[in-house]
Amino acid sequence: MAAPAEAGQAAPAEAGQSAWTGTWATAQHASYDPGTSEVTVRIPVRVSAGGSSARIRLANGFTDQPVTIGHATVGPRGSGSAVRHPYDLRFDGKREVTIAAGEQAVSDPVRLAVPARTDLVVSLYFPGRLTHISQHWMGLQTVYWTPDGGGDHASDADGDAFTRTDSTFPFLTGVDVRGGDARGAVVALGDSITDGASSTANANRRWPDYLAARLSACSSTPGVLNEGISGNRITAGTDGNPSALDRLERDVLSQPNARTLILFEGVNDLSWGGATGGQVIDGMRQIARRAHARGLRVIGATVVPYRGWGDWWTEAKEADRQRVNAFVRDSGGVFDGYADFDRAVRDPDDPTRYAAAFDSGDHLHPNDTGMKALADAVDLAALGVARDCPAARVRLTPYRPSLPAGQAAQVTTTVTNTGPTSGSGAAGLVAGAVDLNDPGRTAAAVFDSFTVAE
Repeated sequence: MAAPAEAGQAAPAEAGQSAWTGTWATAQHASYDPGTSEVTVRIPVRVSAGGSSARIRLANGFTDQPVTIGHATVGPRGSGSAVRHPYDLRFDGKREVTIAAGEQAVSDPVRLAVPARTDLVVSLYFPGRLTHISQHWMGLQTVYWTPDGGGDHASDADGDAFTRTDSTFPFLTGVDVRGGDARGAVVALGDSITDGASSTANANRRWPDYLAARLSACSSTPGVLNEGISGNRITAGTDGNPSALDRLERDVLSQPNARTLILFEGVNDLSWGGATGGQVIDGMRQIARRAHARGLRVIGATVVPYRGWGDWWTEAKEADRQRVNAFVRDSGGVFDGYADFDRAVRDPDDPTRYAAAFDSGDHLHPNDTGMKALADAVDLAALGVARDCPAARVRLTPYRPSLPAGQAAQVTTTVTNTGPTSGSGAAGLVAGAVDLNDPGRTAAAVFDSFTVAE
Protein backbone atom coordinates (compact mmCIF):
# COMPACT_ATOMS: atom_id res chain seq x y z
CA MET A 1 0.00 0.00 0.00
CA ALA A 2 1.36 3.43 -0.96
CA ALA A 3 2.31 5.75 1.87
CA PRO A 4 0.24 8.94 2.19
CA ALA A 5 1.72 12.02 0.58
CA GLU A 6 3.23 14.65 2.82
CA ALA A 7 1.77 18.15 2.72
CA GLY A 8 2.90 19.86 -0.44
CA GLN A 9 3.77 16.62 -2.24
CA ALA A 10 1.94 15.36 -5.30
CA ALA A 11 -1.17 13.51 -4.15
CA PRO A 12 -1.51 10.01 -5.64
CA ALA A 13 -4.64 9.10 -7.57
CA GLU A 14 -6.87 6.80 -5.56
CA ALA A 15 -9.92 4.78 -6.52
CA GLY A 16 -13.12 6.39 -5.31
CA GLN A 17 -11.43 9.71 -4.69
CA SER A 18 -13.81 12.68 -4.75
CA ALA A 19 -14.12 14.63 -7.98
CA TRP A 20 -12.24 17.82 -8.66
CA THR A 21 -14.35 20.92 -8.14
CA GLY A 22 -13.55 24.38 -9.45
CA THR A 23 -13.02 26.82 -6.58
CA TRP A 24 -11.78 29.84 -8.57
CA ALA A 25 -11.84 30.65 -12.27
CA THR A 26 -11.58 33.46 -14.77
CA ALA A 27 -12.11 33.79 -18.52
CA GLN A 28 -9.26 34.69 -20.85
CA HIS A 29 -10.08 37.08 -23.66
CA ALA A 30 -7.03 39.13 -24.68
CA SER A 31 -3.26 39.11 -25.08
CA TYR A 32 -0.36 41.53 -25.27
CA ASP A 33 3.43 41.61 -25.61
CA PRO A 34 4.95 42.50 -22.22
CA GLY A 35 8.42 43.11 -23.63
CA THR A 36 10.20 41.46 -20.70
CA SER A 37 12.50 38.52 -19.89
CA GLU A 38 13.24 36.22 -16.94
CA VAL A 39 10.32 37.28 -14.76
CA THR A 40 8.08 35.77 -12.11
CA VAL A 41 4.44 36.69 -11.51
CA ARG A 42 2.53 36.17 -8.26
CA ILE A 43 -1.28 35.96 -8.54
CA PRO A 44 -3.47 36.05 -5.39
CA VAL A 45 -6.93 34.46 -5.71
CA ARG A 46 -9.85 34.10 -3.30
CA VAL A 47 -11.12 30.52 -3.39
CA SER A 48 -14.73 29.57 -2.66
CA ALA A 49 -14.85 25.84 -1.85
CA GLY A 50 -12.22 24.16 0.31
CA GLY A 51 -10.39 20.87 0.06
CA SER A 52 -7.34 18.83 1.01
CA SER A 53 -5.68 18.83 -2.44
CA ALA A 54 -5.36 21.51 -5.10
CA ARG A 55 -4.30 21.92 -8.70
CA ILE A 56 -4.13 24.84 -11.13
CA ARG A 57 -5.21 25.27 -14.75
CA LEU A 58 -3.25 27.41 -17.20
CA ALA A 59 -4.24 28.45 -20.72
CA ASN A 60 -2.51 30.08 -23.66
CA GLY A 61 -5.75 30.87 -25.41
CA PHE A 62 -5.28 34.15 -27.25
CA THR A 63 -1.82 33.94 -28.78
CA ASP A 64 -0.13 32.32 -31.77
CA GLN A 65 3.05 31.24 -29.98
CA PRO A 66 3.88 28.71 -27.23
CA VAL A 67 4.71 29.82 -23.71
CA THR A 68 6.99 28.02 -21.24
CA ILE A 69 6.44 27.99 -17.49
CA GLY A 70 9.77 27.13 -15.88
CA HIS A 71 8.54 26.84 -12.29
CA ALA A 72 5.14 27.10 -10.61
CA THR A 73 4.09 27.13 -6.97
CA VAL A 74 0.91 27.51 -4.97
CA GLY A 75 0.42 28.30 -1.30
CA PRO A 76 -1.66 30.13 1.28
CA ARG A 77 -1.31 33.88 1.14
CA GLY A 78 0.46 35.84 3.83
CA SER A 79 0.08 39.58 3.39
CA GLY A 80 0.58 41.53 0.20
CA SER A 81 2.75 39.44 -2.13
CA ALA A 82 4.03 37.11 0.60
CA VAL A 83 3.18 33.40 0.70
CA ARG A 84 3.16 31.50 3.99
CA HIS A 85 4.40 28.27 2.37
CA PRO A 86 4.88 27.96 -1.42
CA TYR A 87 4.47 24.36 -2.63
CA ASP A 88 6.09 23.28 -5.89
CA LEU A 89 3.78 22.20 -8.70
CA ARG A 90 4.53 19.61 -11.38
CA PHE A 91 3.01 18.98 -14.81
CA ASP A 92 3.02 15.28 -15.69
CA GLY A 93 5.75 14.95 -13.14
CA LYS A 94 7.93 17.68 -14.64
CA ARG A 95 8.76 21.08 -13.23
CA GLU A 96 8.64 22.83 -16.61
CA VAL A 97 5.72 22.90 -19.02
CA THR A 98 5.34 24.41 -22.48
CA ILE A 99 1.79 25.31 -23.53
CA ALA A 100 1.14 25.51 -27.26
CA ALA A 101 -0.87 28.37 -28.71
CA GLY A 102 -4.55 27.84 -28.02
CA GLU A 103 -3.91 24.99 -25.57
CA GLN A 104 -4.01 24.54 -21.81
CA ALA A 105 -2.16 22.67 -19.07
CA VAL A 106 -3.35 21.23 -15.77
CA SER A 107 -0.91 20.74 -12.92
CA ASP A 108 -0.50 17.54 -10.98
CA PRO A 109 -2.35 17.65 -7.66
CA VAL A 110 -0.59 18.83 -4.55
CA ARG A 111 -1.62 17.83 -1.02
CA LEU A 112 -2.53 21.15 0.54
CA ALA A 113 -5.19 22.11 3.09
CA VAL A 114 -7.35 24.80 1.45
CA PRO A 115 -9.97 26.31 3.77
CA ALA A 116 -13.07 27.67 2.04
CA ARG A 117 -13.06 31.39 1.25
CA THR A 118 -9.38 31.99 1.87
CA ASP A 119 -6.62 33.37 -0.35
CA LEU A 120 -4.15 31.26 -2.30
CA VAL A 121 -1.21 32.60 -4.28
CA VAL A 122 -0.08 31.10 -7.58
CA SER A 123 3.45 32.00 -8.75
CA LEU A 124 4.71 31.41 -12.29
CA TYR A 125 8.30 31.83 -13.52
CA PHE A 126 8.92 32.50 -17.22
CA PRO A 127 12.44 31.63 -18.37
CA GLY A 128 13.95 33.60 -21.24
CA ARG A 129 11.98 36.13 -23.28
CA LEU A 130 8.27 36.35 -22.48
CA THR A 131 6.87 37.20 -25.90
CA HIS A 132 3.20 37.44 -24.99
CA ILE A 133 0.66 37.13 -22.20
CA SER A 134 -2.79 35.57 -22.60
CA GLN A 135 -4.93 37.13 -19.93
CA HIS A 136 -8.11 38.23 -18.29
CA TRP A 137 -7.55 41.96 -18.09
CA MET A 138 -9.99 43.26 -15.44
CA GLY A 139 -8.80 41.34 -12.41
CA LEU A 140 -9.70 43.96 -9.78
CA GLN A 141 -6.86 42.36 -7.85
CA THR A 142 -3.25 43.47 -7.44
CA VAL A 143 -0.97 41.03 -9.26
CA TYR A 144 2.74 41.17 -8.46
CA TRP A 145 5.71 40.92 -10.86
CA THR A 146 9.46 40.87 -10.51
CA PRO A 147 11.33 43.47 -12.60
CA ASP A 148 12.73 42.59 -16.00
CA GLY A 149 15.52 40.05 -15.50
CA GLY A 150 14.38 39.32 -11.96
CA GLY A 151 14.62 35.57 -12.38
CA ASP A 152 12.88 32.70 -10.59
CA HIS A 153 11.24 33.75 -7.32
CA ALA A 154 8.31 31.32 -7.40
CA SER A 155 9.52 29.62 -4.18
CA ASP A 156 10.10 32.83 -2.21
CA ALA A 157 8.03 33.07 0.95
CA ASP A 158 8.48 36.81 1.23
CA GLY A 159 7.40 39.17 -1.52
CA ASP A 160 10.45 41.44 -1.58
CA ALA A 161 11.37 40.56 -5.18
CA PHE A 162 7.97 41.55 -6.53
CA THR A 163 8.34 45.27 -7.12
CA ARG A 164 5.97 45.78 -10.06
CA THR A 165 2.21 45.45 -10.07
CA ASP A 166 -0.76 45.37 -12.42
CA SER A 167 -4.32 44.06 -12.18
CA THR A 168 -4.69 41.40 -14.87
CA PHE A 169 -4.73 37.61 -14.52
CA PRO A 170 -2.01 36.15 -16.82
CA PHE A 171 -2.34 32.55 -18.07
CA LEU A 172 -4.08 31.29 -14.89
CA THR A 173 -7.67 30.26 -15.64
CA GLY A 174 -8.62 28.05 -12.71
CA VAL A 175 -7.88 26.54 -9.32
CA ASP A 176 -9.54 23.25 -8.39
CA VAL A 177 -9.84 21.38 -5.09
CA ARG A 178 -10.89 17.94 -3.94
CA GLY A 179 -11.21 16.19 -0.62
CA GLY A 180 -13.60 18.81 0.80
CA ASP A 181 -17.37 18.88 1.24
CA ALA A 182 -18.26 20.61 -2.06
CA ARG A 183 -21.08 18.94 -3.98
CA GLY A 184 -20.36 20.92 -7.12
CA ALA A 185 -19.75 24.38 -8.52
CA VAL A 186 -21.92 27.28 -9.65
CA VAL A 187 -20.71 29.09 -12.77
CA ALA A 188 -21.67 32.75 -13.27
CA LEU A 189 -21.62 33.53 -17.00
CA GLY A 190 -21.80 37.26 -17.52
CA ASP A 191 -20.42 40.59 -18.67
CA SER A 192 -18.73 43.50 -16.86
CA ILE A 193 -21.25 43.46 -14.00
CA THR A 194 -20.33 39.86 -13.20
CA ASP A 195 -16.67 40.73 -13.79
CA GLY A 196 -17.02 43.24 -10.95
CA ALA A 197 -16.70 46.58 -12.76
CA SER A 198 -17.12 49.52 -10.33
CA SER A 199 -16.80 47.31 -7.24
CA THR A 200 -13.95 47.97 -4.82
CA ALA A 201 -10.66 46.49 -6.01
CA ASN A 202 -8.76 44.05 -3.75
CA ALA A 203 -11.88 43.56 -1.65
CA ASN A 204 -13.72 40.65 -3.37
CA ARG A 205 -17.01 42.53 -3.68
CA ARG A 206 -18.17 41.23 -7.04
CA TRP A 207 -21.65 39.73 -6.83
CA PRO A 208 -20.30 36.14 -7.25
CA ASP A 209 -18.03 36.85 -4.25
CA TYR A 210 -21.04 37.84 -2.17
CA LEU A 211 -22.88 34.74 -3.43
CA ALA A 212 -19.94 32.58 -2.30
CA ALA A 213 -20.17 34.22 1.12
CA ARG A 214 -23.87 33.36 1.38
CA LEU A 215 -23.25 29.77 0.29
CA SER A 216 -20.48 29.38 2.86
CA ALA A 217 -23.16 29.44 5.56
CA CYS A 218 -24.63 26.19 4.18
CA SER A 219 -23.54 22.83 5.58
CA SER A 220 -21.42 22.26 2.46
CA THR A 221 -19.63 25.02 0.57
CA PRO A 222 -19.78 24.77 -3.24
CA GLY A 223 -17.43 26.36 -5.70
CA VAL A 224 -18.46 29.68 -7.25
CA LEU A 225 -16.72 30.44 -10.54
CA ASN A 226 -16.74 33.94 -12.04
CA GLU A 227 -16.77 33.76 -15.84
CA GLY A 228 -17.62 37.41 -16.50
CA ILE A 229 -15.97 39.37 -19.32
CA SER A 230 -16.41 43.11 -19.69
CA GLY A 231 -18.42 43.95 -22.81
CA ASN A 232 -19.54 40.36 -23.35
CA ARG A 233 -22.71 39.61 -25.32
CA ILE A 234 -24.89 36.60 -25.99
CA THR A 235 -25.59 37.25 -29.66
CA ALA A 236 -22.20 38.34 -31.00
CA GLY A 237 -18.54 38.54 -30.12
CA THR A 238 -15.20 39.85 -31.32
CA ASP A 239 -11.73 38.35 -31.74
CA GLY A 240 -10.85 39.40 -28.20
CA ASN A 241 -14.24 38.85 -26.62
CA PRO A 242 -16.08 35.72 -27.80
CA SER A 243 -19.85 35.63 -27.37
CA ALA A 244 -21.45 33.75 -24.50
CA LEU A 245 -22.56 31.11 -27.00
CA ASP A 246 -19.06 30.70 -28.40
CA ARG A 247 -17.36 30.43 -25.02
CA LEU A 248 -19.99 28.30 -23.29
CA GLU A 249 -18.05 25.05 -23.69
CA ARG A 250 -14.75 26.53 -22.51
CA ASP A 251 -15.99 28.69 -19.64
CA VAL A 252 -18.98 26.73 -18.32
CA LEU A 253 -19.51 23.20 -19.59
CA SER A 254 -15.90 22.10 -19.13
CA GLN A 255 -15.53 23.48 -15.60
CA PRO A 256 -14.71 20.72 -13.08
CA ASN A 257 -17.86 19.46 -11.33
CA ALA A 258 -20.00 22.35 -12.63
CA ARG A 259 -23.57 21.69 -11.56
CA THR A 260 -25.38 25.00 -12.08
CA LEU A 261 -25.13 27.91 -14.49
CA ILE A 262 -26.35 31.41 -13.65
CA LEU A 263 -26.82 33.22 -16.97
CA PHE A 264 -26.65 37.00 -16.51
CA GLU A 265 -26.17 38.60 -19.89
CA GLY A 266 -28.14 40.72 -22.37
CA VAL A 267 -27.66 44.34 -21.39
CA ASN A 268 -24.81 44.84 -23.89
CA ASP A 269 -26.79 43.08 -26.62
CA LEU A 270 -29.81 45.33 -26.07
CA SER A 271 -28.10 48.65 -25.37
CA TRP A 272 -25.25 49.11 -27.84
CA GLY A 273 -25.07 45.69 -29.48
CA GLY A 274 -28.00 46.16 -31.85
CA ALA A 275 -29.79 42.94 -30.87
CA THR A 276 -33.54 42.63 -30.46
CA GLY A 277 -35.26 41.11 -27.48
CA GLY A 278 -36.19 38.11 -29.59
CA GLN A 279 -32.56 37.51 -30.55
CA VAL A 280 -31.45 37.66 -26.92
CA ILE A 281 -34.19 35.23 -25.91
CA ASP A 282 -33.19 32.85 -28.71
CA GLY A 283 -29.58 32.97 -27.48
CA MET A 284 -30.69 32.26 -23.92
CA ARG A 285 -32.68 29.27 -25.16
CA GLN A 286 -29.63 27.88 -26.96
CA ILE A 287 -27.41 28.29 -23.89
CA ALA A 288 -29.97 26.63 -21.61
CA ARG A 289 -30.48 23.75 -24.05
CA ARG A 290 -26.76 23.03 -24.32
CA ALA A 291 -26.26 23.27 -20.56
CA HIS A 292 -29.21 20.98 -19.85
CA ALA A 293 -27.82 18.46 -22.34
CA ARG A 294 -24.71 18.29 -20.16
CA GLY A 295 -26.71 17.84 -16.97
CA LEU A 296 -26.44 21.38 -15.53
CA ARG A 297 -29.22 23.32 -13.89
CA VAL A 298 -29.71 26.77 -15.44
CA ILE A 299 -30.80 29.85 -13.53
CA GLY A 300 -31.71 32.85 -15.68
CA ALA A 301 -31.14 36.39 -14.42
CA THR A 302 -33.20 39.38 -15.48
CA VAL A 303 -31.48 42.26 -17.29
CA VAL A 304 -30.83 45.25 -15.03
CA PRO A 305 -31.98 48.80 -15.91
CA TYR A 306 -29.51 51.09 -17.67
CA ARG A 307 -31.29 54.37 -18.43
CA GLY A 308 -28.75 57.18 -18.05
CA TRP A 309 -25.80 55.05 -19.17
CA GLY A 310 -24.48 57.18 -22.01
CA ASP A 311 -27.02 57.64 -24.78
CA TRP A 312 -27.82 53.98 -25.24
CA TRP A 313 -31.28 53.87 -23.67
CA THR A 314 -34.42 54.34 -25.79
CA GLU A 315 -38.06 53.48 -25.20
CA ALA A 316 -37.87 50.80 -27.89
CA LYS A 317 -34.85 49.19 -26.23
CA GLU A 318 -36.60 49.36 -22.86
CA ALA A 319 -39.52 47.48 -24.38
CA ASP A 320 -37.06 44.80 -25.53
CA ARG A 321 -35.54 44.63 -22.02
CA GLN A 322 -39.00 44.13 -20.54
CA ARG A 323 -39.70 41.42 -23.10
CA VAL A 324 -36.51 39.58 -22.17
CA ASN A 325 -37.24 39.92 -18.45
CA ALA A 326 -40.79 38.64 -18.87
CA PHE A 327 -39.33 35.56 -20.57
CA VAL A 328 -36.75 35.00 -17.81
CA ARG A 329 -39.46 35.19 -15.15
CA ASP A 330 -41.74 32.79 -17.00
CA SER A 331 -39.58 30.79 -19.39
CA GLY A 332 -41.88 27.79 -19.70
CA GLY A 333 -39.21 25.43 -18.41
CA VAL A 334 -36.26 26.85 -20.36
CA PHE A 335 -34.75 27.86 -17.01
CA ASP A 336 -34.84 25.85 -13.78
CA GLY A 337 -35.32 29.07 -11.83
CA TYR A 338 -34.53 32.74 -12.06
CA ALA A 339 -32.83 35.51 -10.12
CA ASP A 340 -34.65 38.83 -10.41
CA PHE A 341 -31.65 41.13 -10.58
CA ASP A 342 -33.78 43.82 -12.22
CA ARG A 343 -36.12 43.95 -9.25
CA ALA A 344 -33.20 43.82 -6.80
CA VAL A 345 -31.60 47.10 -7.94
CA ARG A 346 -34.21 49.12 -9.84
CA ASP A 347 -35.70 52.39 -8.62
CA PRO A 348 -39.30 51.69 -7.53
CA ASP A 349 -40.30 55.17 -8.69
CA ASP A 350 -38.61 54.77 -12.10
CA PRO A 351 -37.98 51.11 -12.97
CA THR A 352 -35.94 52.11 -16.03
CA ARG A 353 -33.16 53.29 -13.70
CA TYR A 354 -31.04 52.01 -10.85
CA ALA A 355 -32.03 52.96 -7.32
CA ALA A 356 -29.51 55.50 -6.04
CA ALA A 357 -28.37 53.22 -3.19
CA PHE A 358 -27.16 50.62 -5.70
CA ASP A 359 -25.81 52.80 -8.52
CA SER A 360 -22.05 53.21 -8.92
CA GLY A 361 -22.71 56.49 -10.70
CA ASP A 362 -22.54 55.36 -14.32
CA HIS A 363 -26.13 54.03 -14.23
CA LEU A 364 -25.16 50.57 -15.47
CA HIS A 365 -22.76 49.01 -12.98
CA PRO A 366 -23.78 48.49 -9.36
CA ASN A 367 -21.65 49.72 -6.48
CA ASP A 368 -20.66 47.37 -3.66
CA THR A 369 -24.14 47.66 -2.14
CA GLY A 370 -25.69 46.81 -5.49
CA MET A 371 -23.36 43.85 -5.97
CA LYS A 372 -24.54 42.45 -2.65
CA ALA A 373 -28.16 43.09 -3.63
CA LEU A 374 -27.67 40.96 -6.74
CA ALA A 375 -26.19 38.11 -4.72
CA ASP A 376 -29.05 38.39 -2.22
CA ALA A 377 -31.55 37.94 -5.06
CA VAL A 378 -30.32 34.41 -5.77
CA ASP A 379 -32.39 31.58 -4.26
CA LEU A 380 -29.75 29.31 -2.75
CA ALA A 381 -32.03 26.28 -2.73
CA ALA A 382 -32.69 26.65 -6.46
CA LEU A 383 -28.97 26.29 -7.19
CA GLY A 384 -29.03 22.65 -6.08
CA VAL A 385 -25.39 22.60 -4.95
CA ALA A 386 -25.56 23.03 -1.18
CA ARG A 387 -27.46 21.58 1.74
CA ASP A 388 -28.97 23.18 4.82
CA CYS A 389 -28.61 26.77 3.71
CA PRO A 390 -29.92 29.59 5.94
CA ALA A 391 -33.64 30.20 5.50
CA ALA A 392 -33.22 33.97 5.67
CA ARG A 393 -30.96 36.58 4.15
CA VAL A 394 -30.04 40.01 5.44
CA ARG A 395 -29.46 43.13 3.36
CA LEU A 396 -27.87 46.26 4.79
CA THR A 397 -28.67 49.43 2.84
CA PRO A 398 -26.31 51.05 2.28
CA TYR A 399 -23.81 48.26 2.75
CA ARG A 400 -20.97 49.71 4.83
CA PRO A 401 -18.08 47.38 5.57
CA SER A 402 -16.45 50.25 7.50
CA LEU A 403 -17.90 53.19 9.39
CA PRO A 404 -16.30 56.58 10.13
CA ALA A 405 -15.23 57.04 13.74
CA GLY A 406 -17.22 59.52 15.77
CA GLN A 407 -20.06 59.82 13.29
CA ALA A 408 -23.57 58.41 13.43
CA ALA A 409 -24.56 56.10 10.58
CA GLN A 410 -28.04 54.99 9.60
CA VAL A 411 -28.31 51.58 7.99
CA THR A 412 -31.55 49.87 6.97
CA THR A 413 -31.65 46.13 7.62
CA THR A 414 -33.97 44.04 5.43
CA VAL A 415 -34.49 40.43 6.51
CA THR A 416 -35.98 38.17 3.84
CA ASN A 417 -37.40 34.77 4.80
CA THR A 418 -36.41 32.36 2.03
CA GLY A 419 -37.63 29.27 3.84
CA PRO A 420 -40.60 27.05 2.98
CA THR A 421 -43.95 28.69 2.29
CA SER A 422 -45.82 26.16 4.44
CA GLY A 423 -45.21 24.78 7.88
CA SER A 424 -43.20 26.49 10.59
CA GLY A 425 -41.15 28.69 8.30
CA ALA A 426 -41.86 32.02 10.01
CA ALA A 427 -39.02 34.18 11.27
CA GLY A 428 -39.18 34.49 15.04
CA LEU A 429 -36.49 36.73 16.54
CA VAL A 430 -34.25 39.18 14.76
CA ALA A 431 -31.29 40.59 16.65
CA GLY A 432 -28.43 42.85 15.67
CA ALA A 433 -24.98 43.69 16.93
CA VAL A 434 -21.93 45.71 15.94
CA ASP A 435 -18.65 43.84 15.75
CA LEU A 436 -15.53 45.99 16.08
CA ASN A 437 -12.29 44.48 14.88
CA ASP A 438 -10.07 47.17 16.44
CA PRO A 439 -9.21 46.68 20.14
CA GLY A 440 -10.09 49.60 22.38
CA ARG A 441 -12.90 50.95 20.21
CA THR A 442 -16.48 51.12 21.42
CA ALA A 443 -19.80 51.51 19.66
CA ALA A 444 -23.37 52.28 20.59
CA ALA A 445 -26.08 50.89 18.31
CA VAL A 446 -29.85 50.87 18.25
CA PHE A 447 -31.68 48.17 16.28
CA ASP A 448 -35.38 48.69 15.76
CA SER A 449 -38.18 48.86 13.19
CA PHE A 450 -37.58 45.43 11.70
CA THR A 451 -40.05 44.57 8.91
CA VAL A 452 -40.77 41.16 7.43
CA ALA A 453 -39.98 41.50 3.72
CA GLU A 454 -41.38 38.17 2.54
